[in-house]
Order: sequence, then structure tokens, then C-alpha cells
Amino acid sequence: MKTLTHRIAAVLGPALVAVTTSEALNLGIWHDVHPTLVYLNGLLLLVGGLVVVTNHNQWRWGGEFLVTLSGWLLVAAGAFRMFFPSAPQLHAGPVTYAVIAVIGILGFALSAFAFLRR
Repeated sequence: MKTLTHRIAAVLGPALVAVTTSEALNLGIWHDVHPTLVYLNGLLLLVGGLVVVTNHNQWRWGGEFLVTLSGWLLVAAGAFRMFFPSAPQLHAGPVTYAVIAVIGILGFALSAFAFLRR
């Protein structure tokens, strides 16, 4: 039987991989984005993160830690985008691609935790 941690990781992992891959390929879409869209994006991130942290706030090292950390990162990113929707968006560059890579690696780690048997 899969635990709650595995079930959340099975959703978050592939979602983070898909988001980071698509953002890396389409980074230009954020160049002239309207603040309303940034706000709505933040709202979705905030709600998703709150769903994770209210149901899974476990800081044990391993999969539990990665799931909880992901939830809190979503909360922080969502709140930032909601409170500062007019802030400049990241443009293509080493820092942007490093952030995308780290989030993508987190997605792969969550996917591996969720789907690989140990």
C-alpha cells in the first residue's frame, strides 16, 4: 500500500518535471505577461502548496522531507507571485536555468521516490 507521501510525490514529481521542461522550452512567454496572469499563477501555486503542507508537514529525511519542502516552496512562490505580480519575470540566463534545473531535479527525485521499488 502506498503511503500519503508516495501518493503526493507521484503527483508532484511528474508535474514539476513537466513544468520545468515546458518553462525551459518556452521561457519567452513570461517576457510580456500581464500581472493578472502572474497573480492567478501565484494563486494556483499557493493553493497547491497549502494542500500539500496541510496534509503532509513531515520533516523526516527522505521522501517525506522532499514532499514537505516542495509544498513549502510552492507556498512561498505562490505568495510572492500574488503579492508582487508586477515584479520583473526572470529572463533567460544562467541563474534562471539553474533554478529551473534544481526544481526539475527535485521533480525527478520525487518521481523516483514515488515510482521506483526499493
